[in-house]
Amino acid sequence: MKNKAKHITVLLNETIENLKIKKNGIYIDGTFGCGGHTNKILNKLNEYGRIFVIDKDPKAIEIAKQIKDHRIKVIHGSFSMILKYAIKFNIIKKIDGIILDLGMSSMQISDKNRGFSFLRNSYLDMRMDDTQGITAAEWLQKSSEKEISQVLKNLGEERYAKKIAKAIVKKNKISPIKYTKELVEIIKNSTPKKDKNKNPATRSFQAIRIFINNELSDIKIALKDSLKILKNKGRILTISFHSLEDRIIKHFMINNSKQINLPKDIPLTKTQLDKINPKILKIIGRIFPSKNEIKNNIRARSAILRIAELNK
Repeated sequence: MKNKAKHITVLLNETIENLKIKKNGIYIDGTFGCGGHTNKILNKLNEYGRIFVIDKDPKAIEIAKQIKDHRIKVIHGSFSMILKYAIKFNIIKKIDGIILDLGMSSMQISDKNRGFSFLRNSYLDMRMDDTQGITAAEWLQKSSEKEISQVLKNLGEERYAKKIAKAIVKKNKISPIKYTKELVEIIKNSTPKKDKNKNPATRSFQAIRIFINNELSDIKIALKDSLKILKNKGRILTISFHSLEDRIIKHFMINNSKQINLPKDIPLTKTQLDKINPKILKIIGRIFPSKNEIKNNIRARSAILRIAELNK
């Protein structure tokens, strides 16, 4: 299968370096995409190493299945189900590393049938997995002005959420909005003050996509469950591309790396202390793309790589 657009994996070398790959280790690539991370990991594994790759997108799964290698297991689904998959394949507490690259692939953005991009006209689908769930067009048609406004405000941080929502509902009553071009025009006409450096549709498209795919909820579940399936000293690496994602990841890592300072004379056993002490993560750090990477791949400009290690 040929990709319609070449995808450049953001912070690829930094991610692989900080994964600290063991030759016979077990890894999860929770967002296979076009396979940038997976292929690099496979090159560092010996014949006993394994990698489990997950993706919602059927097209990404098609690409993954073209890798003929006994060390890879391909799973069509959401990374929010990593606990279920770990139980199924008997890898609980055997996993050396998990990668969650939360960016969209160039393949998805460039596909004229997906509706992810506001730069080309296509049907308003926006589903990562187009085999289930409702499309963005269907959701906009059935939702109230209040519901649409809340999504645009909360998930897109859109200043003109109410104006845009009102215009969407008004247009849908006349004729259903089905294509990205229609939605872009409505957003532009509802945005009094425009940012010359950003398309006015950027925030709304982001918000609708996040909502349709339950993206923030999936991240929260996957992070929480990663603590249950990583082995001691196993690492969780995330690459986020906007503040909502990064905020969730940052708070998760901080909250699980806090040390409770208790008086030394409190009579508690180590087991009792471990139960009330939530310090189970060691924060390794965060990495931003270099100026050179951003120059060669503009999509990298907002990326943040965060690394933490299970310390339990």
